[in-house]
Amino acid sequence: MSSCSSRQTPCSFGSVSSSPPPSSAALQMINMLDSAAEQMMVYRDFQAVFDTCQRGLEKLAGTEDNRCTELKTGFCILGIQALAELNRWHGVLAWVLQQYERQEDIPAKIMQMCILLYSKVGEAAEMQEAASVWLNCPSNCGSAGFRTVAELYLLHILVPLGHFEEAREFIAGEVGGIAFAERKQAALNIVEEKAQQSREAALRSGIHPASEISAHPNSVKDAIIHKLEAMLRFLYRKILTAGSGLFPLRRLFLIAVILYMLFSRLDPAAPSSFMWISKLCQLFKQMWRTMFGPYYQTLSQKE
Repeated sequence: MSSCSSRQTPCSFGSVSSSPPPSSAALQMINMLDSAAEQMMVYRDFQAVFDTCQRGLEKLAGTEDNRCTELKTGFCILGIQALAELNRWHGVLAWVLQQYERQEDIPAKIMQMCILLYSKVGEAAEMQEAASVWLNCPSNCGSAGFRTVAELYLLHILVPLGHFEEAREFIAGEVGGIAFAERKQAALNIVEEKAQQSREAALRSGIHPASEISAHPNSVKDAIIHKLEAMLRFLYRKILTAGSGLFPLRRLFLIAVILYMLFSRLDPAAPSSFMWISKLCQLFKQMWRTMFGPYYQTLSQKE
């Protein structure tokens, strides 16, 4: 999130410079705000920024004039940025509510920052109630940032959460009439486009796993059979190269079974493994006939 520069922060609140000369207390608050902005931009000391903002807000507590209200907004903006940088974003809304008590009293700039922050970290639902309460407060309808808050509420809260029907009602309702005015159709088009994309994604996610499940069994079976056949061919070559008395068949059979279970990763107690054990026995019988069948035929002919 972007930070205010050390020289721009006090000047960004126009009435601070255009109002009558500030008192010593106000000058002290302006200096604290300037110091917090410098700690943010120059020293990147976010904990110091937050501590400075806390002290400034404590001194401004209970004051209601415009100058102090704008300074309070400045301290809150820097405090939110500091909390985000400290990875304490989950406590931002609660901290802001400590300063303003009621959700509808939060300034538009701070509401915008909170929506963007929680949307960025994937927790847009945390801001849904607060933003809805703020937008439905009649005193906020005339604020300069009302339309921006409404747009962020639609695009960064309702749509990402999949609340498409609620988004349509929001656009068609009283708040949407004020916020979007002649842009209602464009807003509805965006909602419909996102809803269509969501439906297509749901269909793809529903079809893809099934196709994978139907395709995998054959490929897995083929891979196991190929491994088993390769192992048997290797053992067959060993038997041919070694003398019949030098290569014990019982050990060979035991090794083959163990290797087969390791390669196939089957549970011998599972019913699904019986088919593979039967297949293994058939392959061994075939191997036995291939290796020793000609020998027995020769003996029978001699007899």
